[in-house]
Amino acid sequence: MSSLLNLLQLTSPALPLGAYNYSEGLETLVEQQRIADAGQLGSWLEMEVQFGAIAVEGAILVRAYHALTHSDLDRLVYWNHWLTASRDSRELQQQSWQMGNSLLRLLADLLTDLEDISPQLPDLATCRRELAPNCNLAIAYALAVAHWKIPLEDAILGYLHSWSSNLIGAGVKLIPLGQTSGQRLIRQLQPVLEAGSQRLLRLGDEDLFACTWGASLASMQHETLYSRLFRS
Repeated sequence: MSSLLNLLQLTSPALPLGAYNYSEGLETLVEQQRIADAGQLGSWLEMEVQFGAIAVEGAILVRAYHALTHSDLDRLVYWNHWLTASRDSRELQQQSWQMGNSLLRLLADLLTDLEDISPQLPDLATCRRELAPNCNLAIAYALAVAHWKIPLEDAILGYLHSWSSNLIGAGVKLIPLGQTSGQRLIRQLQPVLEAGSQRLLRLGDEDLFACTWGASLASMQHETLYSRLFRS
């Protein structure tokens, strides 16, 4: 039960990471009228889960988790650098760093109980030092998952659900959609998220790629929009 509660806390919108500040290029797509209703938003999210950058993030999360459970800090740092290099725009890179560094600082305050500190895992302070100056969100999330003993399969599903819920929340504001439409969309995406999480658990290193040129261009164009609600 404690692992479930830990997962709920880790994926809660109340976690002070600033996720609500970001739309990951969605704001540009709405401005350009490429996404104008719930159906188009749902199709975009489904494609991102299957072929987008979020799928790569989830796959790196898996690798970071295994690096931690094998006390392999070199691999952990490698995958952090790899994920940084895979970002297609400055805004997406800054988003991942800001949220990842925020989660690392939060974990330093939360992982104080002896029950949260596992002698089988690298020390959190050492991990923070090795990952400095910038830690990606998926890497910091893997640290929390490992220390809080959250099952990896549940952790990936929670990561995808948190991501999609945040962007649906952005869509509710931007398109705009009603709150009920947003909740309906979250439920409709459940099979997609479940299939996506299972795929990420099996994904090989040779399959670490994303087809995100549309979302990448939208992200690159975002910083030049006349007015913006979101930071990305």
